[in-house]
Amino acid sequence: MAKMTGARFLAETLQGYGTTTVFFMPVFGIKALQEIENLGIRRVMVHSEKPAAYMADGYARIAGRAGICMAQAVGAANLAAGLQDPFLAGSPVIAMTGRRAQAHQQRHSYQEVDHRGPFEAVTKYSNAITNVEQLPNALRQAFRETVSGAPAPVHLDFDGIIGQDVLDAEADLEVIIEEQFTAIPPFRPAPDPDSVAAVARVIAAARQPIIVAGGGVAHSSAGAELVALAEALSIPVATSLNGKGTIPDDHPLCVGVVGGYSRWSANRAVSEADLVIYIGSSAGGMVTNEWTVPAPGARTVQIDIDPRELGRSYPVLAAMQGDAKVSMVRLLEASEANNDRGAWVSRAQELVAAWRAEVEPLLLADSEPVRTERLCAELTEHLPSDAILVSDTGHSGIWTGTMIDLKHPSQSYIRCAGSLGWAFPAAMGAKCAAPVRPVICFGGDGAMWYHLTEMETAVRCGINTVTVVNNNHALNQEQGINESVYGGRSKGSDDLWIFPESDFAKIADSMGGLGLTVTRPGDFAGALEQAIESGRPALIDVKTDIESITPPPYKP
Repeated sequence: MAKMTGARFLAETLQGYGTTTVFFMPVFGIKALQEIENLGIRRVMVHSEKPAAYMADGYARIAGRAGICMAQAVGAANLAAGLQDPFLAGSPVIAMTGRRAQAHQQRHSYQEVDHRGPFEAVTKYSNAITNVEQLPNALRQAFRETVSGAPAPVHLDFDGIIGQDVLDAEADLEVIIEEQFTAIPPFRPAPDPDSVAAVARVIAAARQPIIVAGGGVAHSSAGAELVALAEALSIPVATSLNGKGTIPDDHPLCVGVVGGYSRWSANRAVSEADLVIYIGSSAGGMVTNEWTVPAPGARTVQIDIDPRELGRSYPVLAAMQGDAKVSMVRLLEASEANNDRGAWVSRAQELVAAWRAEVEPLLLADSEPVRTERLCAELTEHLPSDAILVSDTGHSGIWTGTMIDLKHPSQSYIRCAGSLGWAFPAAMGAKCAAPVRPVICFGGDGAMWYHLTEMETAVRCGINTVTVVNNNHALNQEQGINESVYGGRSKGSDDLWIFPESDFAKIADSMGGLGLTVTRPGDFAGALEQAIESGRPALIDVKTDIESITPPPYKP
């Protein structure tokens, strides 16, 4: 042990766990931030607490290790709100906050509310640290919890408005780095042989099985194993949004993203299957289009590292608890190759071909304003082979999930799990995790208004992302809802979803970034190339058609 401050201990521990960047809203742990700087860890000061959490989330999803965000007591509840997305997406984020000591609680402490409740709702571990001697155990446990099993955010609450009661104090402390918990997954638990055999028997008996691959496959870096299993057993594959990219979108067995934000070809294929095999995916409302795809009572098997997910929404005929990669290897070893599903594979391919034929005229449209389908086709064609695509929620999730094809194994996709405006700061976090890879953010103008101020952060810190704004000056996903209430178009209904037209390129320029405007579909490729090569935070303002609206998801 050595005598050191809590600030020094925190900095050395972060360094030992591989942290390269921390994201914070002033003021938190000034002495800790100084120690962090001394150890060469990058500090990114943001303009609001939620973007700090979103950046840590994007960083964690791409780095495969804990992302770190920090805020003082008055901003703690705001930081908790920012953890909703990593909580829903299963992302390892460690949030650190200050709080007044217990002696000051329930006495109207300046600028403070009790923020324990908000953090408990969006974390799987939350601990109050009241003195520096508690710090070693609490910090190690935070790293263990956030990456183990199903990853999720955790929270450390330090005494002191800015955590100073703990971080400024000295004690004899020993920095212990548990290497196993520096990345996900820390363990690859194998399913028991009886479970493997049971699942293999159920799959062998199915004539029309389909796999739904989720975020657990991505966490486990198990795309190759997924493809090998599907090819050997002749099983079509749908993915959740979190699982997009685990099988190339142009693979003959890929039917697309299933659920609420989906291709109808995927929903049809899952609905027609006689067995649905969930691998590393929940069977939640988004993945199942509110439990209609597949229908209630469908025959399912489920493979997940978290036993609580097995049979949560659909009764399972068999189940395996284990890491996705190891589980698929074991399952393939226990299964015989199946070449008798040709008719079913052909049916799945027929559905995909019909969907592609239906959308092709929109993907090729030359009209102005730009059809969003055509914008997606341009991104499919010109997205670099090692790009990270970061999508916002709502229409952006549907457009990127269904209309943009990821064809290269080295391309990555992460998406917002629910909080509009997430993608822009999350893309900055992703870029900090992978500074040499192109990071392309896709969001609508409605999403951009949330955290556009972080363009200044990107410029100041040299975080050179490329942001593509689907600028239809509207929240047009809300059009149908509002017009159904008003009985059609009217000023009253328009006021609820249409914005004045704005020049996001000019705004980006004013903050020191590169702003580009695209009004014609054929100009997008050149703008994307210019933005990537600029070496600056860049924003491409694409003027798109307000009538370009995604179709409702298929239900049987």
